[in-house]
Amino acid sequence: MRTARTALALLTALALATGCGAKVTEGGDTEAPGKQASSGHYPVTIENCGVRTTYDKAPRRVVTNDVGIAEIMFALGLEDRMAGYVAPDYRADREAVPWKDGYEKVKWLSKKEITKELVLDAKADLVFAGWNYGFAEGRGFTPDALKKLGVGSYVLTESCRNGGAGRARGVMPPLEALYTDLTTLGKVFDVEDRAAKLVADFKKKVAKAQAGVPAEGKRPTVFLYDDGRDKATTSGAFAGPHDIITKAGGDHVMKDVKDTWPSVGWETVVERNPDVIVINNYGDVTAEQKKDFLKSYPPLAGVSAVKNDRIFVLDYVDLVESPRNPAAIAALARYLKGVREQ
Repeated sequence: MRTARTALALLTALALATGCGAKVTEGGDTEAPGKQASSGHYPVTIENCGVRTTYDKAPRRVVTNDVGIAEIMFALGLEDRMAGYVAPDYRADREAVPWKDGYEKVKWLSKKEITKELVLDAKADLVFAGWNYGFAEGRGFTPDALKKLGVGSYVLTESCRNGGAGRARGVMPPLEALYTDLTTLGKVFDVEDRAAKLVADFKKKVAKAQAGVPAEGKRPTVFLYDDGRDKATTSGAFAGPHDIITKAGGDHVMKDVKDTWPSVGWETVVERNPDVIVINNYGDVTAEQKKDFLKSYPPLAGVSAVKNDRIFVLDYVDLVESPRNPAAIAALARYLKGVREQ
């Protein structure tokens, strides 16, 4: 333990000496340390989850946490600015996306949770994570804790806390959160044209998917099932599935919950009687096992989606904020079109 503490102290000293994390200014904003005269693009000031930060240069050793966040960096072509990524070994297809090379170019640092020791060992100057996507007070892994080590933070916009009850998250519609992060990171890394093209392409893809959705008429009601037996973890209005369901032509039955990933009792699912259930495919419990549970759980026997076997599967990275969201909308739109035509 003494050796581990000594190593951590040395790494902390190194980070404080060489890192380019954020520091608080008199106005309560933050700015990158080591301020130098710059020309052209820098300095740039951005706002992220209500915190303003000034960058005098682009971060060079970014560590990301979770697969959707890593793919945001990959989609922006920022692999050369990354020291590595942390993510479990999700079952999502990594070959079907334009940015698949990112997985080959960037080091996979860990399949377990992100830690301060891992970040310092990677000599990171910025951590891109989110609340409940790596950042958590209970583990002492927070933007404030990293700042004390000389490491900056960028918080996934989907996960911004909204000041509501408890730790409620979400300050804008989910797709807007994705576009906001792409646009903001484009400024931070001086790839604004690349970010603007991505956003424009994604908006076209979403518009194309919506073109087949009737402007009027009854929409199939949809419930997102993440996991859980005693209660169901689901999507509220600020998690990715809300916009994915709505823009695909569905009526999200949990749209009144102003949070990202809450838990609800099964009686709520029965009461709202969704026409379709979308399964979030991730973790140790497979999508097929989740489907078997839904179909065999007696309280759900009378629910329309279960009775009619209308259960659709999307992967985790499709449903959290990620550049896969537009393709997920298109896939669900095709499925819901079939449901409407039955």
